[in-house]
Amino acid sequence: MKSILIVEDDSKINEMINLDLSKEGYSCVSAFSGTEAELLLKSRSFDLIILDLMLPGKMGETLLGEVRKESSIPVIVLSAKDELDTKVDLLTLGADDYMTKPFELKELRARVLVQLRNRGEGTGQKMSLQHRDLRLDLEKKQLFVSQKPVSLTAREYRIMELFLKYPQKVFSKNELYEYAWEEYYIGEDKTVNVHISNIRRKLKNISDCEYIETVWGLGFRLF
Repeated sequence: MKSILIVEDDSKINEMINLDLSKEGYSCVSAFSGTEAELLLKSRSFDLIILDLMLPGKMGETLLGEVRKESSIPVIVLSAKDELDTKVDLLTLGADDYMTKPFELKELRARVLVQLRNRGEGTGQKMSLQHRDLRLDLEKKQLFVSQKPVSLTAREYRIMELFLKYPQKVFSKNELYEYAWEEYYIGEDKTVNVHISNIRRKLKNISDCEYIETVWGLGFRLF
């Protein structure tokens, strides 16, 4: 089930979008301010963001810029502004699509489907993920540190893929295990710890920098 974050301070519009997309089988989470959305993005992952511009706490443009620094998650902007310059600026800033209010839910559904399909099937999909001097070539399945290749096992690659998709997000051992092994996490063991330790050792062989942080009591994150 694809997860969608709806960032809209108008409760009626937010609820309308949430209900409509939920009926289509999406898992929808609502945020009513930029700061609330920011907290949600730090605590969990989403497949798409629907973002209003005029938000309390933190403006939509600011949030969009911060999201783009961290991930390539598709963002559909909603705005009452219809000026061409505004659309161009937002697309340049990193928006994947732009809809002017008022809009038809049927059109929004179609645009959501297109963005998720593009992300899943590769149309317009990034062929690499990058954070600091780490780069993951998604086509060749190869990790590079300062342009030097790092030899990873299949599980180690999957762990780094998840980290690089959502830099600075804290992942529990449960989440890392289920993503890398593609099966349910059955309880506490040292498997994830061992793989994290191996990845750190391999990165250390190339660079003196630290990349993976242990967040005690919560899990691990790329920083």
